[in-house]
Amino acid sequence: MQAEQLEIAAEIAEFYHDPFGAVMVGFPWGDSELAESQGPRNWQREVLDYIGSHLSNPVTRHQPCRIAISSGHDIGKSSLIAMVTWWALSTFEDCRVNITANTDNQLKTKTSPELAKWFRAAYNSECFDKTVTSIKVIDPKHYETHRCDLLAWSEDNPAAFAGLHNKGKRIVFIVDEASEVPQTIFDTMEGVMLDEGTEIIVIVPGNPTRNKGPFYDIVFGSRRHRWKTWTIDSRSVEGTNKQQLAEWEQDYGEDSDFFRVRARGLPPVAESAQFIDQDLIDQAQRRKVTVLADEPLVAGVDFAWGGADDNVIRFRCGLDASSIKPIKIKGEFTRDPAVLTGKLADVLSATYIVNGTARKLAMLFLDSAGIAAPVESRLRQLGHKNIVTVNFGAHSPSEKCAYFRDYIWQRLKEWLRDGAIDQDAGLASDLSKPVLVSDKLNRVKLESKELMKKRLGKLGLERCSPDDADALALTFAMTIAPAPQSVAPAPKPKSVWG
Repeated sequence: MQAEQLEIAAEIAEFYHDPFGAVMVGFPWGDSELAESQGPRNWQREVLDYIGSHLSNPVTRHQPCRIAISSGHDIGKSSLIAMVTWWALSTFEDCRVNITANTDNQLKTKTSPELAKWFRAAYNSECFDKTVTSIKVIDPKHYETHRCDLLAWSEDNPAAFAGLHNKGKRIVFIVDEASEVPQTIFDTMEGVMLDEGTEIIVIVPGNPTRNKGPFYDIVFGSRRHRWKTWTIDSRSVEGTNKQQLAEWEQDYGEDSDFFRVRARGLPPVAESAQFIDQDLIDQAQRRKVTVLADEPLVAGVDFAWGGADDNVIRFRCGLDASSIKPIKIKGEFTRDPAVLTGKLADVLSATYIVNGTARKLAMLFLDSAGIAAPVESRLRQLGHKNIVTVNFGAHSPSEKCAYFRDYIWQRLKEWLRDGAIDQDAGLASDLSKPVLVSDKLNRVKLESKELMKKRLGKLGLERCSPDDADALALTFAMTIAPAPQSVAPAPKPKSVWG
């Protein structure tokens, strides 16, 4: 390392108990990648100052510094993680930093690039060797002991995080997107806090997507007295997209779960910000069920509008929506009603085996939008009478729901508590897409497909319409009577005379 780099590194190292001071002298604020900024955002400075105060006090220095941050989107959580990681490694020899997140993808596409950006911009950048999964100090004597590692958590192997000990030195443990992290990982993390005479900093930032679980407990619940917590509204943070936030508030309502989680940094009122939470989906995918012999077999058809959307046909027999594979037809064929008519005619004529019993389709439910009218007309001409068209925008038959689409999705959600679905990743993704919007009558009201496509499209998702899930939801449009059973007549008793 050149003498100039050594001098810079030594100057930064003087801020070993002052992360905010280190960050201010360690980066070219107002220049290069930081041209638009003159320093950390206000909330980031509060967190950095709190860490500094904790370490500067001999009474608290070797007690765990626990920090939890619940916030809306785009406030700069990843930037704070990068700043703290850089300061920790730059100011304490043989410092160990572990960063974990909900998925490998989160670490590789969001956390790691943000770390790379800040370490690249720092004046002491040449002091570190940076890869996607680690950052190490460039010093042969300390290359393996002075480092940061990025590792996705694993509920099946929580012991992978149990080995972070650094007695007498400094430990930083960061759990990104902490709202989705299970209790077992938090329990394992507690073991990191037992080293005596050690500077221990634990930071758990996240969007509060759930109203229960360990992250909720430490920010809003029974364990918050053990943590220093921040609840940050994206609207109050400099540099966030205020126009986008205003559109969300207008489209979803300030008190909607969507806006509470993504803007206000508050947990949802419902169990999850999603209308159908992930636990419900996961359990339904693992569940095995049996159905009665007279249970009617029904199917739902969601027509595509072309493009990336699919035409989807999904089947359900009582609690079983997994035995019969769905049929998916590319949206480009929507322009030719004959293709879909032929396929649906085959579906109506076919015999299916469910739970060892042969069955015909009792009812086919069609989404009334798009090409449903000519397809239905032609199917009836072919002699098929067991067809019902469903208008998603019609009034709900239940006062608890706003529109018919909300009604069938509510029935689907209730069914998922006992029903079984297949392992199709597309279906699981579609079931998780809708969120609730505000309703003056406190009814179940899902965001419109237009709003959903707009929201998900901004996240870079090409396939934004929940075609798969809508097809399954259509099977709940009407209750169908049990299928008639053919019963063989009882044998006539024989005469005693033969």
